[in-house]
Amino acid sequence: MSILFTHAYYLSGDLKEQKIMKPYPPLGLLYVSAYLISKDIPNNVYDTTFYSQKDQLNYILEKKPKVISIYTNLMTKIEVVKLIKILKTESYSFPKIILGGPDITYNIENYLKSGADFLIIGEGEETTYELYNAIINKSDFNQINGIAFFENNSVIQTQARTKFRELDELPLPNRDAIPIGKYLETWKKNHGESSMTISTQRGCPYTCKWCSTAVYGQSYRRRPAHLVAQEMKMLKDKYNPDAIWFVDDVFTISHKWLIAFHEEVVRQNAQIRFECITRAERLNEEILQLLKEAGCFRIWIGAESGSQKIIDLMDRRVDVNHVKKIIQETNALGIETGTFIMLGYPGETEEDISTTIQYLKEANPTHYTITIAYPIKGTSLYNEIENNITIQPNWETSTDREIDFKRSYSRKYYDYAVKKVVNEVEFSRLKNKSSIKGLKLKIKSILAGGLMKISK
Repeated sequence: MSILFTHAYYLSGDLKEQKIMKPYPPLGLLYVSAYLISKDIPNNVYDTTFYSQKDQLNYILEKKPKVISIYTNLMTKIEVVKLIKILKTESYSFPKIILGGPDITYNIENYLKSGADFLIIGEGEETTYELYNAIINKSDFNQINGIAFFENNSVIQTQARTKFRELDELPLPNRDAIPIGKYLETWKKNHGESSMTISTQRGCPYTCKWCSTAVYGQSYRRRPAHLVAQEMKMLKDKYNPDAIWFVDDVFTISHKWLIAFHEEVVRQNAQIRFECITRAERLNEEILQLLKEAGCFRIWIGAESGSQKIIDLMDRRVDVNHVKKIIQETNALGIETGTFIMLGYPGETEEDISTTIQYLKEANPTHYTITIAYPIKGTSLYNEIENNITIQPNWETSTDREIDFKRSYSRKYYDYAVKKVVNEVEFSRLKNKSSIKGLKLKIKSILAGGLMKISK
């Protein structure tokens, strides 16, 4: 076959994920692979998750594809650049290299200089199909919308491609091309249950300043509810996963769609336990009940901060008290809750962090994750702090996570703040606060608070 799809995420090199062990397949690549198959272009997919770069390179040497299409994102960029440089050596100089993914849009020149022949900007299905044909037939690349390449040492970026309007035209991801069994086994071994992913929508109409919309844009397009239920039924019959993770940004954005989804899941006997992400203002008592009946066991409800001031600075457009209320109501209905917290956002003070701690104690989500704010190139946050960047590491050997900027306090302060929040919240959850565990949590909280003051 003349085209190979791959990426550069290696579980063996991800120490953090090795502790979590909740890997998911590269759904975007599988969509593009399926689309090309629907256009009578057979292809291979080499999913690197459970393999090494050496395994990947041996496979490439064996297949000798004329085109290699590589998915890249913020997390895998460093390994992708390493892979490109190897593929451009004499031993592997046979393929044209295409790159696609969310990290491309605002790093065009960097990726081309790293050795990529073509970049796909935005959604990949139609563009990959047209670009592949142009490479094979040696036709004019300038007529293909949504790509970038070097020509006479200058960057050529063609007209932006119109996004898919009707997502029902897309075939289901080509899951048969990868070792799905390895994902299911890994989940089962480490968590006692397996999980798979489904995408029902593209784009997000909201304007959170830290969020990247580089691929799907600030839009909202959705697959028909009956097709989503069909996919669930297919996964249920073929793979029998214990749970589904809907990867959409705001699963309950359309109540009309959700009502239809509920009806179709029940009608088609497609129920599988699932979790999703949404916003508090897109939930109410009726919608929560529908979600529960359809099989929802966990809802991640975005908060980002317990301080209304910080939420407003983020342009989240939500009332923090309403978020807290919805988390509590979801808990009361017997659905697990999760929420996301971001510390170190520009303008955040010690008072805001204390407010966030109190918010988490009162909201009492089942799960929560905490990150320290970092600026992704192309976002409003990046544009706002660009002139205040204090650490801008080498592009090829770093990610946007390593960029730092002037904050209210030092970067180290927020590292300790994360520990302070976690220990305070976990202490508040204990029934026996005078237990050994309680004393340890309280000591860690006090210590973290002291280090925060020293690190200001």
